[in-house]
Amino acid sequence: MRKNVLRGISLGLALVLVPAMLTGCRFGFASDPDDPNEEVKEEPIDTSVDTFEYDSALSGTNITLLNSKAEIQVALEKMGEEFEKKSGVHVEVMPVTDDSPYTKVVSLYNSGNPPTMSILDTTDVIALAEEKAADLSEEDWTEEAEGYLTEVNGKVYSLPLCIEGRGVIYNKTVIEEALGEEFDPDSITTLENFTALLDRLVDAGIEKPVSMAKEDWSLGAHHLQFVYETYDGTSEGAQEVIKQIKDGTMDLHSYDRMQEFLDMFDVLKEYNVAKGDPLGADYDEMAIDLADGKTAFWFNGNWAWPNLSEAGAENEDAYGFLPYFMNNDEDDFANRQIQGSPSKQVMLDGQLASEKEQAAAKEFLNWIVYSEIGQQMMVKTCNLIPPFQNNPYEPSDPLSRDIYEKVHEGRAFNASAIVPNDHWAVLGAAMQKYLAERSDREELITSVQEYWDEQE
Repeated sequence: MRKNVLRGISLGLALVLVPAMLTGCRFGFASDPDDPNEEVKEEPIDTSVDTFEYDSALSGTNITLLNSKAEIQVALEKMGEEFEKKSGVHVEVMPVTDDSPYTKVVSLYNSGNPPTMSILDTTDVIALAEEKAADLSEEDWTEEAEGYLTEVNGKVYSLPLCIEGRGVIYNKTVIEEALGEEFDPDSITTLENFTALLDRLVDAGIEKPVSMAKEDWSLGAHHLQFVYETYDGTSEGAQEVIKQIKDGTMDLHSYDRMQEFLDMFDVLKEYNVAKGDPLGADYDEMAIDLADGKTAFWFNGNWAWPNLSEAGAENEDAYGFLPYFMNNDEDDFANRQIQGSPSKQVMLDGQLASEKEQAAAKEFLNWIVYSEIGQQMMVKTCNLIPPFQNNPYEPSDPLSRDIYEKVHEGRAFNASAIVPNDHWAVLGAAMQKYLAERSDREELITSVQEYWDEQE
């Protein structure tokens, strides 16, 4: 049976994107860079049951894992320690510090000492796969990750590590206390509904109910990429509209999703708690404002939970996501579904790793997917949403749990735009101007069009 995979790339696209990636900047949809030293509440792991079959011939092997997801550095180290207890294979987890993940891994290859495995953004894997990575197409776990695999010219070169989603985070308790009635998030299905709710909250005393991050990665990636990803809700569709914008067959000024995106963005901007000084907004204060009830909404992703938890939010609290409303059509998938897709991939070195090292790395990946301990630690220790259908564990925090439930209920669309590595920085700056009302809609759209006109 043919797998339903995220192609997201053709050979032609690979050739177009690789030169841009050589600048070494991090780009694409990725999680917020959190503090790796931040204390995270951890659930206990039951290690009494372990039916995974270990290859004793691999005991004593040393492998390395380059980690670009800072917030799980300590968790990955704990996973490596537990895996070594069981398998005898030592896993050294190497954090990416000052460099971008792409720059770091390329420098390690250039020095002749690449990591055995690398956790990278999907776009980085696509750039490196055919030259550097081992072909993982025949691994059994590909069947468990059906729908969340990334192919490069028909082959799978990476394991999807986790699903992340983004939208408008709501604090249900704050809304209900302000309005004096039960809040049903499923009743908000259009931009008009959402705006009316905001007006009611203002009338109830929450003067500015929305928080908006000013960071270029939030504006240029997490917001703006809805223009591409809501084309039809697929990664293939996102690449198709990007292709049309680049070759001139799509006029951004008349593209309905561009205008609809700005309609939603304008609403968020109007009700922004930092409207008077939007570029002075503090990211950590936004978490505090939402937890304390100064605001009711925060555009962000499930990776924001550590910030909310630090601000006083508890796992039992009622937080969740509303869609990024694009228009007033109740039947539009964008108004009914949350964006959720694989955000990090694990690539296995196929260039310099020995056969034994590759085998040990494959065993580690299989352990993550199939062992009772690995499955638990993915969810409970790393606090990730697993893309593997055989993993029975659910996330404990309300944001990840909401994304998890929406994915399993068919209320999430799986789309990731593959964009050049300076997209979020260049267009994030243009979005910052628009957020601060230093440019108008026409100027912003022209900036986006000119950006794509410059891409080869």
